Amino acid sequence: MAVDMAEKELKEEAREERKSSVMASIVRDMIARMTADRLIGPKLQSGEIRKNLVEPPWKCPACFHLTKVDLPGCAAELLSLAQNPNMDRAILQLHGGGYIGAMRNEYRSFAGLYNEIGGGIHVFTPDYRVAPENPYPAALEDALAAYEWLLQTYPAEKIVIAGDSAGGGLALALCLYLKDHGMQLPEGLILMSPWTDLTASGESYETNYTLDPLFGNTRESMIYNMDYVGDENPKNPYISPLFGSFGGFPPMLVQAGSIEMLLSDSVSLAKKAKEAGVKVRLSIYEGMFHVFQMGKLMMPESKRAWEEAGKFLRVLDKRRKEAVSAQEEEAMYGI
Repeated sequence: MAVDMAEKELKEEAREERKSSVMASIVRDMIARMTADRLIGPKLQSGEIRKNLVEPPWKCPACFHLTKVDLPGCAAELLSLAQNPNMDRAILQLHGGGYIGAMRNEYRSFAGLYNEIGGGIHVFTPDYRVAPENPYPAALEDALAAYEWLLQTYPAEKIVIAGDSAGGGLALALCLYLKDHGMQLPEGLILMSPWTDLTASGESYETNYTLDPLFGNTRESMIYNMDYVGDENPKNPYISPLFGSFGGFPPMLVQAGSIEMLLSDSVSLAKKAKEAGVKVRLSIYEGMFHVFQMGKLMMPESKRAWEEAGKFLRVLDKRRKEAVSAQEEEAMYGI
């Protein structure tokens, strides 16, 4: 009887895995159909839709409290629990959008998820200035101002910087700036499909060209847009952090999809950081697209990615509060 139950459970798990793959395929096909549309596709891939998006006011759930903060160059928001907030750590969230798209409601939902996986911690999200009106170094200046604002309440060893796409690259650029200027670096980095190479030199820009449902099959997408770079050298590490030096960086969690054109940005980053002695966990999700974590808890793959981010935060907790076992380090970073 016990054997029969075990076999039944294994079959159920196999069905769930197949279901996950089907769900991912459906979402992937939906994105591909949208980008293939002659009217919507080019505007979606270039970022025009994102840049001009008008959203209704975000309704903050009753369990949260949202505080508006004015930084020198931009506005920002602090999301906290309405009751019994956890002051043990804060996350500085740097949103994506190709450096041309401002913050949107999706990232307020991201903040809620970071709050949840972090056990009720504060999440601070600057609506940093974007190009073409504000090219480099505006975004970096605003990210630095947000970090310094958090330092008024939290020591650096209790701050984690998280970012997706351009926000992931900006998180790395900020850490390079902090290191170069003798400032203390954060406790860790969570990077979702980080855009680390604005020269688009990685091999996945070619090998995934026909596979990427969002940026593929065109050279007119926002990943080739130089509005943020302006007159600067795109190899400037504060613009393309892949060309920087990562010695002394905090632990990183890097997540990417196997079919996104920016895959090389994550793979090369992880390789270079590990060679510099940084603890890095690189997770490549098969069949996944750019920032698939936007599926949040509704898609199995994105749910696993957020659970992994929560585990990463717990490992950082143990590193700070007590000795982490070699087994836990190996399980997280594969060292």
